[in-house]
Amino acid sequence: VQLQASGGGLVQTGGSLRLSCTVPGFTLDYYLIGWFRQAPGKEREVVSCISSNIGSSSDNTYYRDSVKGRFTVSRDNAKNTVYLQMNNLQPEDTAVYYCATDTLSNCRWPLRGSGMDYWGKGTLVTVSS
Repeated sequence: VQLQASGGGLVQTGGSLRLSCTVPGFTLDYYLIGWFRQAPGKEREVVSCISSNIGSSSDNTYYRDSVKGRFTVSRDNAKNTVYLQMNNLQPEDTAVYYCATDTLSNCRWPLRGSGMDYWGKGTLVTVSS
């Protein structure tokens, strides 16, 4: 299972980007998707998580404190895609962003990268000051 993350780029402080995560030939509906990031010289950290909404009327979403109110994670099952909308980006958000799953349904927050079974290639987000 190879997840694909895309949508990164270069933006100025205060700008926005939307990252996408999909898996060709694999249905994401039933699985949690975690977003992680790793800045140069720093350890990987979890950014957000969205649980499966199959059998539920709503999504369960989680965010690290530093992105609450700025980032929004969502999923479009029809498009088999999970999004991370990032607004009011700051230089400290600069990192390579990854999506991952452990093929379980519910996020156990904070999500641990060591517990993820499948990762996508990262997408670079650079926020200029």
